[in-house]
Amino acid sequence: MLENRTMIKVCGMTRSRDIKFAVNIGVDAVGFILAESSRQVNLDRVRELTAKMPPFINRVAVVVNPNKSEVEEITNSGLFDYIQFHGSEEVELISSTTLKSIKAISIAGKDDLKKIEKYKNTADFLLFDTKIGNQTGGTGRSFDWSLIRDLEIPYILAGGLGNENINEALQRLNPAAVDINSRIENEPGKKNHRLLKETVEKIKNFKPRTEAKLKLKSKQ
Repeated sequence: MLENRTMIKVCGMTRSRDIKFAVNIGVDAVGFILAESSRQVNLDRVRELTAKMPPFINRVAVVVNPNKSEVEEITNSGLFDYIQFHGSEEVELISSTTLKSIKAISIAGKDDLKKIEKYKNTADFLLFDTKIGNQTGGTGRSFDWSLIRDLEIPYILAGGLGNENINEALQRLNPAAVDINSRIENEPGKKNHRLLKETVEKIKNFKPRTEAKLKLKSKQ
């Protein structure tokens, strides 16, 4: 029987040493921000960073409102397994890539959940992140998790996740994957290896309280 574990993506990669460390501790995917950001990298830099990556680690391109030619360039580069759309892209654009697609939905309140219907049958996966003003993603803060507590679709949870709150997030929700970034950094684009390792270990070792109670009961 396959273990139902939470998959782990580390986003905002800019340094080879951080990618090597993340891969060695068992993350499933690494993300590269191609959009304007303090963690922005271009395709040439991604090519350098991924040159020595081992197989079976997913590489994710993060974009915000790209045009069709930019999507085609990313798709044809051969550098990525996924493209993560983080803007207000139309479903036709998301459908135009042959890569696996992730549509980020930034959440400030309940009204933002209306976007689920628009994208759920287009993107391969939805990702929920924090929206603060015009800033979507990379805020280092979490949104109100109760807004998505009852969702019955597989999704990726992002937004201010780190070693201090990851257990609570996993206990309150049941994400298929988590996306960690700003809370495991010393500064934008430079990962803190201790915080990253602690967070990854907590995700891998997480056991729901209900499961722990069942194990305890079986010993009595």
